[in-house]
Amino acid sequence: MRPPALDWSVENCTIARAMAVLGEKWTLVVLREVFNGVRRFDDMRIRTGIPRQVLTNRLATLVEEGVLRRQPYREPGSRERHEYRLTEKGLDLWPVLVAVLGWGDRYLADPDGSPLSVGHRDCGGEVRVELRCDRGHPVTAARDVVPRPGPGARRRAD
Repeated sequence: MRPPALDWSVENCTIARAMAVLGEKWTLVVLREVFNGVRRFDDMRIRTGIPRQVLTNRLATLVEEGVLRRQPYREPGSRERHEYRLTEKGLDLWPVLVAVLGWGDRYLADPDGSPLSVGHRDCGGEVRVELRCDRGHPVTAARDVVPRPGPGARRRAD
């Protein structure tokens, strides 16, 4: 049986475009650090072990893509440096990181559990990603979802 998805093109796919920005292995690690309040280059480099040039490139890409912005600061007696702050576009990636964390916790955590958890500031409850359709129904299984062409889809010419 031929999958209906073969009838439309994915040349303009926003998943592929997002992965062009986020797909390098260190990018989500950098974002994890910034979400956790680690905003300075040297702190990130030491905490994560990311090679200096790789971290420089990741940060430059995230700034260029509008995910992070550079904020100048100066320690007394030192030159001006920059820390990295999330933009609105960056903050919108929070559910992605929570989803990756949840998947990692389920399938990759050490026997003692994950070294990171995220809690709701108001009540302390564990934060998880929950999917709902735009009519409010919970979506709990991938098989409950039907892929279909979006408004920007183009019919494939075979």
